[in-house]
Amino acid sequence: MNVYDVIVVGGGPAGLMAAGQAALNGSRTLLVEKMDQPGRKLLLTGKHRCNLTNAAAIDEALDEFNKEGRFLKQVFYRFFNQELRSFFRELGVPTVEQRGGRIFPASENARDVIDALLTWCKKAGVEILTETRVESLLIDDKRMRGILTSRGKYTANAVILTTGGKAYPGTGSTGEGLALARLAGHTIQPLRPSLVPLITAGRVPQDLQGLSLSNILVTVYINQKPANQLFGELMFTHFGLSGPVILTLSREIVVALEEGKEVEISIDLKPALSHKTLDTRLLRDIQLMGIKQFSSLLEGLLPKKLLPVCVEQTGIPYDKKNSQITASERKALLSWLKDEFNFQIIDHKGFDNAIVTAGGVNTKEVNPQTMESKLIQGLYFGGEILDVDANTGGFNLQAAFSTGWAAGRAGSSAT
Repeated sequence: MNVYDVIVVGGGPAGLMAAGQAALNGSRTLLVEKMDQPGRKLLLTGKHRCNLTNAAAIDEALDEFNKEGRFLKQVFYRFFNQELRSFFRELGVPTVEQRGGRIFPASENARDVIDALLTWCKKAGVEILTETRVESLLIDDKRMRGILTSRGKYTANAVILTTGGKAYPGTGSTGEGLALARLAGHTIQPLRPSLVPLITAGRVPQDLQGLSLSNILVTVYINQKPANQLFGELMFTHFGLSGPVILTLSREIVVALEEGKEVEISIDLKPALSHKTLDTRLLRDIQLMGIKQFSSLLEGLLPKKLLPVCVEQTGIPYDKKNSQITASERKALLSWLKDEFNFQIIDHKGFDNAIVTAGGVNTKEVNPQTMESKLIQGLYFGGEILDVDANTGGFNLQAAFSTGWAAGRAGSSAT
C-alpha cells in the first residue's frame, strides 16, 4: 500500500534532512526524487567540497540573507551551525573551519556528506523512490492528502516540498515544486538567478581568463552612480567575471539589468593604499628604477597576465624608461590602478550557472517555527523553494538544513 505518514518531495539537503528527522520521530516516511539519485546539487556546492555552513553568529548570518532572511531567525535559534556540525560528527563526517568562517567536511569531499545523509536516512527507515516525478498535490478541504506521481498515487497527511528553485536545472531544480506550491494557492515571489557569474562587454576578460585577483575592492555603478562595493576575490573567465565578490554583488546587478539599467564594475587593485600613498610609492619607484623599462615597474605592482592590459589602457609603452614617464602618465597609471580598471556588465549566465535562486514561496504564508503552510494544513516547505537566499559562505546550505530539520520534525508530529 502506498500509504505514509510523511512524504518528502525532493532529495536535496533540505529533503534528506526532513525525511530523516520525520522517520526518526516514528513516521512512515517516503522521499520522492525525480532524478536517478538524491543529492546531485549537493555535489556541486563549495566547488565539490561542500561548504556546509558558516561559523558566524546567528545575527551576523541573517545579515547575509536577502530582506526575507529574518524569517529564519526562529529556526536558526533551534538548529544552527553548532548543531549541524554535531549532527555530521555523529554521522562520521567531522568538519573544519576555513577562511571566512566557512565550514567544510574535513575530507573536503561532498560525496562523503551525501553518502552519510543517505545512510542515515535508510537506517532511520526512510523509503526512497527515485526517477519519479510528482504531477500534483492531493488536497481536500485545505488539508494535504498525498501526491500524484508518474508511478501513481501516494497518500499522507503531511507533504514536505523541498524541490529547490531553478538554479542548476541539470541537477533537477527546474521549478516544478514552485508550480505545485502555486497551484496550492501560495504566492511565488519573482524568480531570478542569484550568485551568478556576469557577462561583460569587450575582450579583456577573455585575455585574462583564469586569472584570480585577491584583496581587491570592487565597486558597482548603476546608471553611473555608486551602488555597492565589496572587498575580496574575483576571477576572469572567457565570458566575463566570476569569483566570490562578483557572485555576491550579482544579486543586486541581476535586478538592475532586468530593469534596463546601465551597470559598470570598477576594480581597485590597491585598496590598502590611498591615492596619495600610492602616488608617493609610484614616484619613489620611478626614481629608483629610472634606467629600467616601464615593464619592470609594473612587474612589482601587478600579476604578469595583467601587464599587457595595463599598458594598453594607460597608453604607456612597455619599453619606455621609467625616468621618462611624465607626471600625466604617472597620474594615468594611478587612476587605472585605483579607479579606471572598469567593465561594462551586459548580462549574466542565468539559472544554468547560478548557485541559488532568488524568489520563491512567500515566507509570509509559512509558519517560521514549523515551515508549515498557513494556507494548507499538512503542507510544509524546506530549502531553496522558500524566498530566502544568501551570499556565498555556507549560509544557503545552513538554511536548507535548518528548514528541512524543522519541517521534518513538525510534519511527523502532526501526523
